[in-house]
Amino acid sequence: MTATTAIALRPYAAIVSARFRMLLQYRAAAIGGLWTQIFFGLVFLGVYDAFYRSSLQQAHPMSFAQVVTYVWLGQALWAMLPWNPDGEVRAMVRSGAVAYELCRPVDLYGLWYARALAWRTAPTVLRAMPLCLFATVVLPLLGLEEWRLAPPASIESAIAFAAAFVCMLLLGCALTALMNVSLLWTLNGEGAVLLMAASVTFFSGMIIPLPLFPDWAQPIVQALPFAGLVDLPFRVYIGHIPPHDVVAVLRHQLLWTIALVVFGRWLLARGMRRIVVQGG
Repeated sequence: MTATTAIALRPYAAIVSARFRMLLQYRAAAIGGLWTQIFFGLVFLGVYDAFYRSSLQQAHPMSFAQVVTYVWLGQALWAMLPWNPDGEVRAMVRSGAVAYELCRPVDLYGLWYARALAWRTAPTVLRAMPLCLFATVVLPLLGLEEWRLAPPASIESAIAFAAAFVCMLLLGCALTALMNVSLLWTLNGEGAVLLMAASVTFFSGMIIPLPLFPDWAQPIVQALPFAGLVDLPFRVYIGHIPPHDVVAVLRHQLLWTIALVVFGRWLLARGMRRIVVQGG
């Protein structure tokens, strides 16, 4: 990285740092969300446990142990999913205060992307570590050894997952920024939010792991960008995708990230040419 690039990125790094530290203050909300994720994790595992026990004679694309770890990873990293836009950006667009954003000496898309980076990481830090501790240590003590969160399949899988995790974050922030931009085209934005929330939670593998989808749906769900948010990185973690195949996973995530960033910038440029400030 050249000195010029470092200087250009300094404002965005400051935005990420300041917003990250601010979001870390919402500990009560994180505790409430933590118990919610634990509850849903146990509900999902109860359903999958019944499913696997009722079909012992059938071959499954994933073992029950792999599904258990997959579910707990999803609950631990749920806050990273781009299922909703930035609430403050939505309020600024509706009130007309977004005009002040245009006066800042930074790129607007870069500003919103930097905000998304902090917004997707800070709540995850507050929730993920205690949830993983619960799923790894507490459940075995309660006699639920089969429902525990397992470590990565191997050291190689852990390294590959770390790379896929970073790309997962970048992809999620690109989708978040795209939702923020879409608010410029509507007064309310609820339609885009509901559509994105349904698409992310279903097609990412958060509700049902994508390998459990029917064969005819596999080419579709695996080609969508949402697979790079949950299914692909989680399957790298559990060893369902071998470490030597992680390059294909990273390529899928990065190509979709680049495409979404380019599309988001193009859409933002069009929106800025015809923006009407409501109430400004």
